[in-house]
Amino acid sequence: MKKVCVFLMMFFGVLSVHAQFRVDRLISAGRSALYYEDYVLSIQYFNLAINSKPYLYEPWYLRAVAKYNLDDFVGAEKDVGQAINLNPYYNEMYDLRAICRIRQNKFKEAISDYNEAIRIDPRNQNYWFNRALCHFQEKDYAGTQDQLDTIISKWKDFANAFSLKAEVCLIQKDTTEAAKMLDKSLTYDPYNVGTWRTRGLISMNRHQWKDADNFLTKAIHFEPKAVDDYLNRALARLNYNNLRGALSDYDLAIEYDPNNFLAHYNRGLLRVNLGDNNRAITDFDFVVNMEPKNPLALFNRAILLEKTGHIREAIRDYTTVIGQFPNFWTGLAYRARCYRKIGMAGKAEVDEFRIFKAQMNKTIGVQPRWSQKTRKLVRKRSEFDINKYNRIVVPDEQAAVHTEDYKYKSVYRGKVQDRTVTDNFLPMYTMSLVEYNNGINTYQAFDENIEKFNHKVNPKYPIYLNCSKGQLTDEKSLAFFNYVDQLSKQISETKDVQKMKSLLFERAVAYSVLQDFEEADNDLTAYIQIDDQNALAYWQRAVCQSRLNAVNQSQGSDVALSLNRMRADFDDAIRLSPNNAYLFYNRGNFHADHKEYSQAIDDYTRAIQIDPRLAEAWYNRGLARILSDNKATGINDLSKAGELGLYDAYSVIKKYETKK
Repeated sequence: MKKVCVFLMMFFGVLSVHAQFRVDRLISAGRSALYYEDYVLSIQYFNLAINSKPYLYEPWYLRAVAKYNLDDFVGAEKDVGQAINLNPYYNEMYDLRAICRIRQNKFKEAISDYNEAIRIDPRNQNYWFNRALCHFQEKDYAGTQDQLDTIISKWKDFANAFSLKAEVCLIQKDTTEAAKMLDKSLTYDPYNVGTWRTRGLISMNRHQWKDADNFLTKAIHFEPKAVDDYLNRALARLNYNNLRGALSDYDLAIEYDPNNFLAHYNRGLLRVNLGDNNRAITDFDFVVNMEPKNPLALFNRAILLEKTGHIREAIRDYTTVIGQFPNFWTGLAYRARCYRKIGMAGKAEVDEFRIFKAQMNKTIGVQPRWSQKTRKLVRKRSEFDINKYNRIVVPDEQAAVHTEDYKYKSVYRGKVQDRTVTDNFLPMYTMSLVEYNNGINTYQAFDENIEKFNHKVNPKYPIYLNCSKGQLTDEKSLAFFNYVDQLSKQISETKDVQKMKSLLFERAVAYSVLQDFEEADNDLTAYIQIDDQNALAYWQRAVCQSRLNAVNQSQGSDVALSLNRMRADFDDAIRLSPNNAYLFYNRGNFHADHKEYSQAIDDYTRAIQIDPRLAEAWYNRGLARILSDNKATGINDLSKAGELGLYDAYSVIKKYETKK
């Protein structure tokens, strides 16, 4: 990777001068990067090509492909739209824009694009099917059927067309026709997991439990980690008395999804009916930890605690349930019996008085086993009818229909955005002894005053601007510690005030790199006492204070006073250097850290106005806008940050694009 980065620095340095003469080579190199799925790198090549010859459609289109593969659908739609304006006769560009619009739920616009794509290339099966899917998403079921009939007349063995017809039938409550369509789909494509799943759920709706088991087993064979399939198959198996098979399904569901509420709750009920009380308690413990006030889980646990001799714990749970349902006579009877077991007759009599008129059954207190009829009775996840405490739980929207997640067929797919990244604000720019590069884009942070200092003082280690949290190597750490010792010796020996100033500043930066922020702050304060007109000193002191505050806050210290000084330092630095993008960016971070998002956005905007290439400002403004409930403009900013080389932006875009 280092070799690649070095190459890029050299390569892009040369190309910045001569790119206008080498656009074909840039496009070719960008295509190669696309082929090897290095989408971030490809964007940099296409940026250069577009800057050189913006009237060419191809680099716009190819950059759109790269952005799409990074899940930047907004940016991709804009780029491919520009490409279409330059060349409206290329069907694949309409396809790409349609896919981008689909991913943004803009189905009507996507239909318009597919109309154009089909006009240019009427033999492309995927265009026809994607258009039908868009009609389906628009709930235009008559239009969907018409589209599918046309597709089937052209391609009689197109399995997905029959599956989608089945979905329309299911929506229209015609399960018989839906089953026929799914069976026909499976004759052409017996490996489609979604079709087997839907077929199984139709059988469940019809109470054809063994058929449902068989169909869901097929789905599990092709997709063995789909947890919902195990939960549904378990329900089917319960209903034809295959209790051990159901228990195995719940075990597998929990293996693949350890925090699955339904699996733990239902396994607990099943274990009760298999006489495995202790392990049933373990399952209900898990459920109660997830939902401490869930009355049905608490009541089930209370019954089991009583049966296993943990009377006081049972009373605790009964009491919690009765607090939510004061007229739950069964709960009162159970608690009264527990009170008598531990000799608290007075409390038992209070509960018994409340239920006297209810004429409770004398056999009450034994949790009923499931009958064949009872197994068919379920309750929804959000249904807290306390009398249904021993029923199997199903999702609020039990997915008996419409479960197939149809894939829009396209040639565009990426990987980079699937990496796990945090969506925290990027850190402040700080002075450092370590050079910084903000990604594949070779943008280098530059500050005129820092350059002047380096030129004038010629320090052993030049000072750079850095915005990363990279760790020092052992070798670097040792070198910088020695450097601090050398500077300290020079400071103690010098009598020259100007020399003292520069040495204090150098040492402050060295301390910052070594994360000794208190000593750095001390040196910077001493510097400001000598010279209070240097923006760099206020800048670095504010950053050091920020880092120190984070440490102090984690230890419970009050940092209110230091925040005031920090704010004042940023203001002073900006007053002394009003055209410094990094200072506005840093002050924006200060506001963002304290959830002052409006002020943060203003500062990031000013930073971008001064330096439109400052990717970190675009990135952080995007997050600030999203946190201010302005997701659309926030994603636009993140798209720009990605375009400038901060590829983590695409992971964040993906997160918020998919968030409801």
